[in-house]
Amino acid sequence: MKLHMQILIALGLGIKRNWHIFFGIIAGILVGIFLHSHQNILVANILTFVGQIFIRLIQMVVIPLVVSAIIIGVTSIGDNKQLSKFGSKMILYYGIITVAAVVIGTILALTMHPGNGAAHYITENAAAEVQTTVATAMAEQQGNILNMFLGFIPSNPLNALANGNMVAIIVFVLIFAVALAKVGDVNRPIVSFFESVFAATMKITDWIMFLAAPGVFALTASAVSSFGIDIFASISKYLLVLAIGFIIQLFVVYPLFLRFFSKVSIWMLYSAIAEAMMVAFGTASSSATLPLTIACCEKRGISHKISSFVLPLGATLNMDGTALLQVVAVIFLTQAYGVALTPFLIIQIALLAIIASSTCAGIPGAGLITIALILNGMGLSPEQLVAGFAFLFTIERITDMMRTLVNVTSDAVVVAAIADNENEINYDLLNNPAKYEELA
Repeated sequence: MKLHMQILIALGLGIKRNWHIFFGIIAGILVGIFLHSHQNILVANILTFVGQIFIRLIQMVVIPLVVSAIIIGVTSIGDNKQLSKFGSKMILYYGIITVAAVVIGTILALTMHPGNGAAHYITENAAAEVQTTVATAMAEQQGNILNMFLGFIPSNPLNALANGNMVAIIVFVLIFAVALAKVGDVNRPIVSFFESVFAATMKITDWIMFLAAPGVFALTASAVSSFGIDIFASISKYLLVLAIGFIIQLFVVYPLFLRFFSKVSIWMLYSAIAEAMMVAFGTASSSATLPLTIACCEKRGISHKISSFVLPLGATLNMDGTALLQVVAVIFLTQAYGVALTPFLIIQIALLAIIASSTCAGIPGAGLITIALILNGMGLSPEQLVAGFAFLFTIERITDMMRTLVNVTSDAVVVAAIADNENEINYDLLNNPAKYEELA
């Protein structure tokens, strides 16, 4: 099938599966245009209130989602021979790809300044509050960098949970999860508990995403009613930065990665996983695409032993597309609010984006959910940036589809490299599309 037809099918899937989101965006634009020319303070306040409810609901699930996802992901590796054989290589490869994504996103955002166009829509009071908060947090951290790193280790994990100190929470949970993995089957009651927490949190997230249409509608209508239709011109550069970053990741980083670490042809691999890539784009969910990703890899030359181990962990922990999106989104917000981007702050945003992306669930909307972790490291909360988030949520579905395509593709790239390293690829099959089995 021709590439342009695959893209059209993917767009069709995206609209079909997420028609309510697209409807919410379109309806929000129309209502916002009407309200912009017919000022109605009561309706505007109601829309703002509904939008804030949506953002608070997203904040609500961050901690249980992150904690349970880390514990399940780490304990699933366990203490078996697979981990010593190629688990460390998997972590190294995922790390290289994610760091590359963050560096690309940071350079593009700092060069193209996507947030400058939105700056004049932010009130002076809101911008001043954010600037003061960030400056205070950075001054405290720079005053004693050792204390900043010391703060990553919580003296009281429960206190870190209560205060929403995400970095400290993640450090404790990682240590706790590794300990659980090492103690063997005695960990089952605890792991089962967190599996239940994760399942319940995912269900709550499903409910929140069910409310995404009215939430996105309210945020879009509120933004357009306040700023006018020109808001889309202001965020077009943000979308352009992300598109360029994702294209570089797909057509520069991944080919170079495979050239250095394996002898797999990137074009043959893309041909083998084309269905998974398109479904990832259409569903905006790497978790929903996972069965198809595994099927594409296993039926087209990559062994079950490798794909069954690497791909499920990748769908949980490897989110380089999300990392790129998050670093660009946070820099967009800092530019919109006039926050001075010092080298120290830029490095902190990049590091926290790597951490936040690895704790991100493979579901629609999760990329913006865990941005709270990055903002928390800057002394901020999403509530202080409601106007800025309105910009991001206006095109969130489009950016979500793009970043998921990149996430799923990177999982396949890493599993192909490891399979090549372990001589677990059937090249006669991988390099011969005519022999590909049809996917069930």
